[in-house]
Amino acid sequence: MPRVDAIWRHPLYQEQLMRIEELERDRVFCRHGLAHLLDVARIMWMLALEEGATDVLSRDVVYATALLHDIGRAAQYEMKEPHDIAGVRIAREIMGTVDDSHAFSREEQDLIAGAIGAHRDGAGAASPLSRLLYRADKLSRPCFACPARPECHWPEEQQNLTICR
Repeated sequence: MPRVDAIWRHPLYQEQLMRIEELERDRVFCRHGLAHLLDVARIMWMLALEEGATDVLSRDVVYATALLHDIGRAAQYEMKEPHDIAGVRIAREIMGTVDDSHAFSREEQDLIAGAIGAHRDGAGAASPLSRLLYRADKLSRPCFACPARPECHWPEEQQNLTICR
């Protein structure tokens, strides 16, 4: 997936990911580093396969969405800008500045940005990509085995309390 690799190699992506990892170094709750992003990507793709959504969603669009969905976390921690809003802005900058041979189309960029902007609100997930991202983001978290669960701010109904949902 050369287009996904172009996002991964993008200097702004790398800068933001390093900032997130540094800012979350001592975080006891869920972190938003590469392991989480890849878990979300893989779960999204599995859900897309199970639901027959691969006829309308390409694997690279799914993976790009997952890799970019939390890219606004540093802005949230440092400037109090909600990470979904910051994420849309940063993701658009990254997608808009990869070289032309690895660019996502304007329609794909809009679809990805829309999913990032809606990923915190399942009710706001209008597109199939948005719904997959919302679900995969929650399923990627093993709340049932988390030692910090008693202090977690997530409502219990949003927590992933079983191995399989």
